[in-house]
Formats: sequence, C-alpha cells, structure tokens
Amino acid sequence: PRQETSELAEFCQKLPRPAYAQYQKHPASNDWFEVYEVAADTYAVYEPFQWQEVISYLIVGADRALLCDTGNGIADIRAVVDQLTALPVIVLNSHSHIDHIGGNHQFDDIRVMDTAFTRSRSRGVDDDSVRLEASPVALCKPLPNGLTAEDHVIRAFTPTGTIADGDQLDLGGRIVEVIAIPGHTEDSVALLERATGFLWTGDSYYAGPIWLFADETDMQRYRASMERLVAFAPRLTALFPAHNTPREHPGQLAEVLQALDRVMAGEIAAEPAWGDAGSFDFGNFGFLIRKDLLPNREIAE
Repeated sequence: PRQETSELAEFCQKLPRPAYAQYQKHPASNDWFEVYEVAADTYAVYEPFQWQEVISYLIVGADRALLCDTGNGIADIRAVVDQLTALPVIVLNSHSHIDHIGGNHQFDDIRVMDTAFTRSRSRGVDDDSVRLEASPVALCKPLPNGLTAEDHVIRAFTPTGTIADGDQLDLGGRIVEVIAIPGHTEDSVALLERATGFLWTGDSYYAGPIWLFADETDMQRYRASMERLVAFAPRLTALFPAHNTPREHPGQLAEVLQALDRVMAGEIAAEPAWGDAGSFDFGNFGFLIRKDLLPNREIAE
C-alpha cells in the first residue's frame, strides 16, 4: 500500500483517471461512487477515492441485470444499483478478494464458483487487511456515513447458486458466458458477451500492476488462463477490467502474455516493491509478483 503521505497525495491528485473524461458521469454517482455508462446498458461503478480504484459493472438486459463484483463494502452499492435498474439483479464476482465482495451481503441472488477459497470468503473477513483498506493510507477522502477503519469488515453472504466454466446467464436479449480463468485466485472468472465482443476480465488483466503475490496465486494456472483469453481476443471489441480504467483494447491481452513469458523466463529483473514482491513495468500494465514465485528470486536493490 502507498503509505508515504507525499506518494499518496500525488496519487490522489491524478484521480479520477483521465480515461473517464470520455464518458459522461451518470446521475447515480454520489460522494463515494462514480458511475459511467461505458457501453449501451453497461455501467462502470467506480470507487476513485480508495487506493484500489475498484470498478464493479452492472450489465442490464431486458429481464434482469448482472452485477459483476460489489466493491469494497465501504459505501452502499445497492443504493447505486437501484438507481440504475429496477430489474432483478444477479451478483457474480470476478473472484473473492475482499475488494470485490464487500457489497455481496446487500443482494439476494449471488452466484459463485464452488471452490474452497470462495466458501471461506463467503463467511466474511474481519482482520487487519480489511481495516487497512479503510485506513488513511488507502484513502483520498474521508470515509462515508461515519464509517471508521476499526468498524470496517467484509460481511458474510449466502450464495444462492453456483456457476461453472461455460455457464450462460440469459439477461433477456443479452447472454453472458462464464469463463473460468484460475490463477489470480482459484475462483477467478471472466465474463464474455459473444454478441458484442465484450469481455470482463476481473483482476486477471487491468491497466496497472497486476497483483500476483497472494497465497492463493498460482502462476502456472494464471499463464494458462491468460493464454485462453488471448485466444478470444480476435473476436473481442472491448475489455472491461476490475481496476483503474473502465475500458481497454483487447490487444492488451497478447501483450500481457508475452510480457509474462519474458518475466517467467528470467529475462527481466524485478524492481523492488512493497512487501515480498518484485515489480515489472511494461507501460500500460505491469506485474507485482511474490519473490518465491519468480524463476530468479533476486530483486534489484
């Protein structure tokens, strides 16, 4: 985390990112969430004032809507969703890290991957890692609604169904397909709308340093999953990542895979990052990889 005051101030001055200037801010935006219609009936629900810069997505069909991720749980995402649609809402998480399941408890229909990691996170999380996300070092503005870091927890939620690779969710005129892409976590998924060429990538790709250092990270599975996504790229028109910027070019997927292969071949030395991680910067994206997952464990001083 950005714990230096000057570094945090510099980071906050750049938010929201310039990429959002091409979209009109939706009236459902409030003091915590900024909402943008990034494609027809497709809304990015962005949290620009917290260092994760999480983006959840509401995909609206004729009969129901799909909410991909529910953010940090710091503010009321259900109130925002209710302004965007009156349709029944299905929640489906790109994965079960705490910054993507924080609002799950507010919804009645939650579909999950059937993994041990998912089940453990559905019981809620109350530890220092959660409180850090609501602490001053992670924030660009005060917390909403009188919340304090000590009060912030990820509340338990009850899944109402499971999903698996290849499952299709018919929203009414829009069909979204589940693509299992384990690696970042064992329950990571992408969502594919073949008719439009839209792909929601979760944390497996976004413009920024891609985090590959948690205990649940599996580099071999991540590489295989990225190879799978690259195979879809020629038929894609847009990527919708879960952090930082709301819409990216599908060509980025092949670049990520090529860069990853160079890193894992030991061709590029890691720069020091925080914790036990090495950093690799490739311009519009990068990697933060735990030292013991690297082929060459030396990190430049």
